[in-house]
Amino acid sequence: MKLAKTIAALGTLAMTAILIFAFTQGDFFAEGGKLIAMPWGIVSLVDLYTGFTLFSGWIIYREKSLPVAILWTIAMMTLGFFAGSLYAFLTLQISGGDWRKFWLGKHAE
Repeated sequence: MKLAKTIAALGTLAMTAILIFAFTQGDFFAEGGKLIAMPWGIVSLVDLYTGFTLFSGWIIYREKSLPVAILWTIAMMTLGFFAGSLYAFLTLQISGGDWRKFWLGKHAE
């Protein structure tokens, strides 16, 4: 479990750094327009949001509170795997070393 926590923490840090870089150095709307104008840009976005949706499904399944699950899903859809890495790290911490509790959340009880 320690390795999983380390990977989740590194993912959160990496996403924090790259989001700061992109928001300070890039032009979201101009570059996004170019991205969706390219077939592989569209493929990349569909791939990305398919992953976001699957990960959000896991969040909704395991969370006790629907409002909390909805907030995490919104974070996932807007902040990507910054939110996913942070969620994984926090749930690894809360699970207390129990993989079943990590994966199943409310259903593990």
